[in-house]
Amino acid sequence: MFTGIIETIGTVSHLENELDNLHITIKSSITSELKIDQSVAHNGVCLTVVKVDEDAYTVTAIKETLNKTNLGTLKIDDAVNLERAMKLGDRLDGHIVQGHVDQTAVCTEVKEENGSWIFTFKYDAALNNITIEKGSITVNGTSLTVVNSQKDQFSVAIIPYTYEHTNFKTFKKGSVVNLEFDVLGKYVARLNALNKV
Repeated sequence: MFTGIIETIGTVSHLENELDNLHITIKSSITSELKIDQSVAHNGVCLTVVKVDEDAYTVTAIKETLNKTNLGTLKIDDAVNLERAMKLGDRLDGHIVQGHVDQTAVCTEVKEENGSWIFTFKYDAALNNITIEKGSITVNGTSLTVVNSQKDQFSVAIIPYTYEHTNFKTFKKGSVVNLEFDVLGKYVARLNALNKV
């Protein structure tokens, strides 16, 4: 379980394919605190640490993960948002995030607005995920508030701190991001779909 509050940004230092799996090695300031078997969210995707080596650690993404997230598009030196699993008793500063990406979205607009930024993302509405105005959304693992909610797109407002301390500063028109929709909204969407049957 995560909160969507990004701890740090890691850098991809090595990528290795093994059959359908991708081993991803990340250099990070939190590497010395990690242990094998720990869960870490990478752009919002919960992955297990399988190796720790000095200032870098390795996780493995399976084919299903690569098909449903943006991890398969990672390149050497790419910036990755990182968050370790929350501790029981910690403050929940973001919202409840499972680390299970629902789908990807494409950034369609980046607009600077007097010291903050508005990012707009378009996603495939056929997958029956929903956003609501002022509801929660996780974009590349970052807990955010939805503005301008529509059937297949939404926007988020990014303050300077979030812009500087996440990989939002690397996004441009056409960037592909991971989305995890609010868990309560997913249950509502599922109930609505069942009621239509």
